[in-house]
Amino acid sequence: ETVSGVRILLVEDNELNAEIAEFMLTENGAKVETVNNGLEAVQHFEASEPGTYDVILMDVMMPVMDGLTATKTIRSLERQDAKTIPIIAMTANAFAEDVQKSISVGMNGHVAKPVDMKILYNTLMALLDD
Repeated sequence: ETVSGVRILLVEDNELNAEIAEFMLTENGAKVETVNNGLEAVQHFEASEPGTYDVILMDVMMPVMDGLTATKTIRSLERQDAKTIPIIAMTANAFAEDVQKSISVGMNGHVAKPVDMKILYNTLMALLDD
């Protein structure tokens, strides 16, 4: 039960949150690349070779482009992994309608903030085992 070797695109506009998540994940062997908003996430994903990332951790509330828009944009890209890469929402709004919204744009999972690493790992494991 480990995220060792898992390649993660972390999308988080809060520097401290990003640093904490990055530290926790890399401590456990994940390879993390961090960007600051949804637009950067889309650009990084587009510029990467298919299969570069195993999973995207997507903050929902961000400047420039929010996580829902970014997810929708990534899902609409003309490449195979755009449809299949697991995208996990990270949000302080964990109400049912928010979860529904994130699922409707193509997210696969939902982790409430502040992020509980145990829950994040379980979510990652569940999605990456498929």
